[in-house]
Amino acid sequence: MGKKPDTQAPKATELAESAWVITLFCVVCGAGIGWLVTLLADWLVTLPWAPLKGPARLLTSIPEPGLTIGAVAVGALVGLLVGFIAVHESLSADISDRRVVLTIRDASQEFTHDEIALVFRDGRQLVLLGPNGLEIAREDCGLPWRRLADAFAAHGYGWADEDPHRHEFRRWVPGTPGLPEGADALLRARAEARNKRDDAEDARELRGELTRLGVVVRDENKRQYWRMPQQPGATH
Repeated sequence: MGKKPDTQAPKATELAESAWVITLFCVVCGAGIGWLVTLLADWLVTLPWAPLKGPARLLTSIPEPGLTIGAVAVGALVGLLVGFIAVHESLSADISDRRVVLTIRDASQEFTHDEIALVFRDGRQLVLLGPNGLEIAREDCGLPWRRLADAFAAHGYGWADEDPHRHEFRRWVPGTPGLPEGADALLRARAEARNKRDDAEDARELRGELTRLGVVVRDENKRQYWRMPQQPGATH
């Protein structure tokens, strides 16, 4: 007897940035910067006065080709380190008819199809919107947007090229009225966390706390904007 036709759901679509492409790009850029540093040092020592002239003299005292080889090698090594960090910070998406899994920084978030009302692009961020109008995920994304849109559509998810609620956001300033109790304090803490480079994870956690209070927050030009989804049955 012949095999029965496959009636299973379509295979999941996996999208991820190429680790070797990211790493190679960073290494090449690092090596190029290292080479440019040697040219800059040669130029600085010819000027009557220039900042960092002492370090420039020290660099140019190294005989060639050792100076160029060493600078390029150090630049490439720094680029390799940056590449590893970039790969670690990159987003991957596993999209199927039943669920979506977003992975970043070795941590995964899984959402069922019913939890996702709409998927859209907001600048360089990928956003998943729940049926209640709250954002259930917002992640920096370097994946090709057209491929993402096609993948979500192919598996039955709604897609928009921009935030359909963008006009509802209001700029946050301390003491803004209309926020639920505790939200203003969380926005203050998040503003401080965003000003510190090593507190990105803290800002991320505070976004989650705001979501639990029913507040959606987005960032633009170092400012925070917020909105609260219209509750069912609410009157204008």
